[in-house]
This record gives sequence, C-alpha cells and structure tokens, in this order.
Amino acid sequence: MLRALLYTVGRTLIALYARFFLELDILWQAPLPQGPKLIVANHPSFSDPFALALLSSRPVSLLITSVAFLIPVLGLYLRWSRHIPVVEEAGRHAFDEALSQLKSGKSVALFIEGHYSPPEGGFCEPRTGAVRLAMSAGVPIVPVGIHLARERLRCIEGRIEGKIYPQYWYLRGPLRMTVGEPIHLEGDVEDRPRVVAESHKIMQRIIALVGEGEAFV
Repeated sequence: MLRALLYTVGRTLIALYARFFLELDILWQAPLPQGPKLIVANHPSFSDPFALALLSSRPVSLLITSVAFLIPVLGLYLRWSRHIPVVEEAGRHAFDEALSQLKSGKSVALFIEGHYSPPEGGFCEPRTGAVRLAMSAGVPIVPVGIHLARERLRCIEGRIEGKIYPQYWYLRGPLRMTVGEPIHLEGDVEDRPRVVAESHKIMQRIIALVGEGEAFV
C-alpha cells in the first residue's frame, strides 16, 4: 500500500515537472504488455529514472546505482518505494532481488548500459543482466529509447560520504521516449554466447528507437 502510494505521488510530481520544464513526448509503438515485464532503456542522464516512471501507472522497481540511495530524502524515497540498489562490482544481490520481484508478478526497469551513455554522444557496451533476467523469469523485455538534447546536459558534482560524484542532469528541453514492441526470449541463461548476442541485439533495437525519437525532436 505504501509503495503504491509513494509511486503515485512521485509519478504525479514528475509529470508536473515534465509539463512545465520538459518538452516531453512519448511514442508508443505498442502498449505495455500485461503482467510482469522488464523495461530496458539507454541511459543518457541522471534524470532518466524519473522519466521512466511516466511509462507505467503501476509501480515499477528500478535498478539504480547505490550512490543514489545515499542522497538525503531521495535515498529514503527510493528505499520506501522498493527500488533496487546496484553496488559497483557486486551486482548479484541486485540481480537476485530483481528476479524475485519479477517472479512475484512485479515489473522491473533497468539501464542496459549499466552506466551513463558518454555525454559527448554514443552508447556504452550493453550489459547482459537484462537478457539473463528475462530468460530466468520468463518475462518480456520492453525496449525504450530515450533521446534528449545532449548539449543541455548539466553536470552537477555531488559530494556523498566524502566522495565527489559527477551527475549529468537533464533539467530543461525536449525529451522523447520511444517505447518499442515487447521482445520475448527463451533459452538457456547459462549459454553465454547466446546471452551476449541477444544483449547486443536489444542494444541495437534501443539505439534504433533513440534514432526514431531524434527525428521528432
């Protein structure tokens, strides 16, 4: 109950912000499938998790860097909303928690690059977690391409527990999210070459969706 309430309140506030400060447009190539699903997107800015919340009226748990959970107020909200912290070089716990939520009928979202896209342009190599989760849980992958005006990214250095973390925020400007058709995968999650190949296919699909969004911004 608390999680659903927090998600709704947060989503409402994000929608209000987007209305006044972002030229937001969402292109749906297909509706979100019913039941648990894995939403997979590229990651051009620190603002992306907030934007993804606008895609679903039902709670979605996001795999997000554990650093965000250390930010006052935001970290508390993330924990109460049951988002999933990802610790650098120790992502097994996050994977297991995401798998548990998917198998219990909940939806999860993650960024396939595992880090920000290069601020100067382009994309990082895809991680294999999305494919492994989808195969293990038997849920569809919903690819999402996020396109924004990179020249409007604002780098804000935050000091958290004595360390400096650069955060690339997107606070104003055109933003386009293109939601692709669900991708259904089957196979052996231990088949490493297959998992890697499928991860690259999904990355290429997301890049194509980003390109479609770019045409409209």
